[in-house]
Order: sequence, then structure tokens, then C-alpha cells
Amino acid sequence: MKTRRRGLGGLAVRFAGLVFGAALVALPWRGAEAQIGSARYSAIVMEARTGTVLIDAGADEPRYPASLTKMMTLYMVFEALRDGKTQLNSRVIMSEEAASRPPSKLGIPPGGGLTVEQAILALVAKSANDVAAALGEHIGGTEERFAQMMTMRARSLGMTQTRFRNASGLPDWEQVTTARDMATLGRRLFTDFPNRYHYFGTVHFAWGRAQIRNHNRMLGDYDGADGIKTGFINASGFNIVTSAQRDGVRLVGATFGGSSWVERDRHMGALLDQGFARMGVAPRAPSSVMAAAAAPPRSAPAARPVERANSRVAQLAPPPQPQRRAPQQLAAAPNRQNMAPVAYRQPPTPPRPAARPVQRVEQGSATSNTARPNTQRSSAQTQQLRAPPRPP
Repeated sequence: MKTRRRGLGGLAVRFAGLVFGAALVALPWRGAEAQIGSARYSAIVMEARTGTVLIDAGADEPRYPASLTKMMTLYMVFEALRDGKTQLNSRVIMSEEAASRPPSKLGIPPGGGLTVEQAILALVAKSANDVAAALGEHIGGTEERFAQMMTMRARSLGMTQTRFRNASGLPDWEQVTTARDMATLGRRLFTDFPNRYHYFGTVHFAWGRAQIRNHNRMLGDYDGADGIKTGFINASGFNIVTSAQRDGVRLVGATFGGSSWVERDRHMGALLDQGFARMGVAPRAPSSVMAAAAAPPRSAPAARPVERANSRVAQLAPPPQPQRRAPQQLAAAPNRQNMAPVAYRQPPTPPRPAARPVQRVEQGSATSNTARPNTQRSSAQTQQLRAPPRPP
């Protein structure tokens, strides 16, 4: 869904964004320059234990949360689990209203369902809008009531500039937040639910025959990253909240307004690097995401395998896969969160059709994003989650 600014007000906002961006050029963290000038941009990095702010660029300016909203949905779910109001194996039923949500979604038909744990993984990895709505109904009775509960709980956490209108982050002009509030939420998810935080490190999970890859490519791309969530709608640009730990120091960062997932991830990596430097953490060799930022642009960046011991893969005993020679990749989509088909060179004999990965859209816009092929699975312990049979 596209949103548009109207009249002189829209021009004023754009002009203010350009002025604000020009003021930021003087700041020392040069990694931000790729996004400076966008009226949608803001960023913050804070130390997780104390909440001390290390970097702040428009962190209190109102922004649209997009799928970062699901962080608050999951906070409410974790709270309900802690208080005994639901269980991991409790059944979440898909209503007609929830099933009508646009992609990204699991596509469960009305009357079908899944467990609370499957729903958690669907939000973390797939960013499924239909499942977010169903979870809201499961806990709050209606999604509208659940959004009110989310807003009240957010205020109690110190998220004073945040207001929720749905559980998924699908576009709503009245659903707003700030980079500071989202980083605060990321920090509280880690400190309040240390026994649940591992879900945000899920790299893959199995749904029926499908292997769903987490939209968050910072997992494995940035040294020390172990969560939290990505988001995108046209009105917000590409957003991310990331938590990373090095040498016993944990940082939480948030950035809004990226023009692509590539720019967003590289920028987040640059901010975290500078945050760790300010905390006295010795610099590391450039992570893959930062090395890619420094390298000359290529038309077809190679997929990087995810091999992190602290990354959780929600799949048990994966079936053996035949070893194949990787085909030469000719074109890579600009956004890994929702992948468009990738063209591969055909062998001379015999001719074969080009492999086309499944298209995914994270937030309601079928033309917004494209996904990239799955990288190598993690070797971490896995568990199989199977889709329930459809009702007759």
C-alpha cells in the first residue's frame, strides 16, 4: 500500500528532512551518510544494560513502525506465557478477519490454526501478518482491543511516543513510533524475557514442506548480532532493530528510512561498529555486511551461508539434500526480505528451466520487496514444526 504526502505540508516535511540531513553531515559516524537527506531517516544506538544512548540521530521523530510492530505483539505473547494466560502448545485459531490480511502471510484458511510457538516463529521469521492478527485475537479477544493493550503496555515501558492500531504493522496513519521507543522495546525484550529471546535468533523454520528463511539478514552477516526484527512499508522505508554482543558488551540499535535492505543493514552495521568503539570494545575484522559495503559494487553478490552457534534453526532432522553445483547467478534482487525470481544461466545440454524461488512480501506491498535464495542452514539444534492439516 502506498502512502502519499499532500500539498505544502508534504513539501515542508521533505524540506525539513533535507535541512536535518545537512546538519547530520558534520557528525563523525560516516556510515550514516548514505541515508542522510531522507525525511524518513532516524537512528539510535544504546547500551543494553543501562540504556545509555551512544548515537542519536532524530531518535524522537515520529516514524511508522511497519513490521517492527510485531516486536510489541511478541512482548505481549511472552507476557501472556509468563502469566499462564496461554501456553506454547495452545491452539491459535485463524478467523476470517485475520486470514484476510495481505502478505506476508502463512495463508492458513479460516478455521485452521497453529500453536502459539509456531505463531511466534512465523512472526520472527516470516513476519506473517495473518498470524499476528490471529495472535492479537487469541490474547485480546479482538485485534483492536489487543492494539489498545499494546499501546498501554508500551507506555508503561517508557515508549511514550508510540501508538498501535494493529498487531502486524500494516499501514495505518495513526500507528506511529520513534527509533528511541523501538530500541527501548528491543532492550526490554532481552532483559524482561531472557528465556524467550532466543526465538529472535531463528534462521529457518519449517512450515509443512516449506523452509522459511528469516528476513533478518544481520543474523550471520554482522559479527555478534543475535536478533531482533526488520520491517518495511512504503511510508517508512526499510527499518531494523538489531541487538549484538561483543566482549560482554551488548548494544541495541534502531534505524528507520533505508532505501533498500542493503543500505539499511550496512548502515546498522556502521552504527553498531561505532557504538562498540565508544564502549571500548576492540575492533573486529570487517563483518561480511560491512566488507560488502566497502567492496566495489557487483551486479550479483554471492549468497553467504549462515553459520552461527547462537542462531537457532527451528527444524528437526532435515531431510538430506542432494549436493548440486551452484549455478552462476546473473542478477540479484535489491531486497532479500521479499525475493523476486533470480535468473540463472542455463547449461548447454540438456536445457533446464530457470529455478525460481517463492516470492515473498513482508508488508502489504506486492511490488515493494523481493527475497533472495536461502543461504546454507545453520548447524544449531533444530526442531520440526509442521503445518496442521487444512479443515475439510
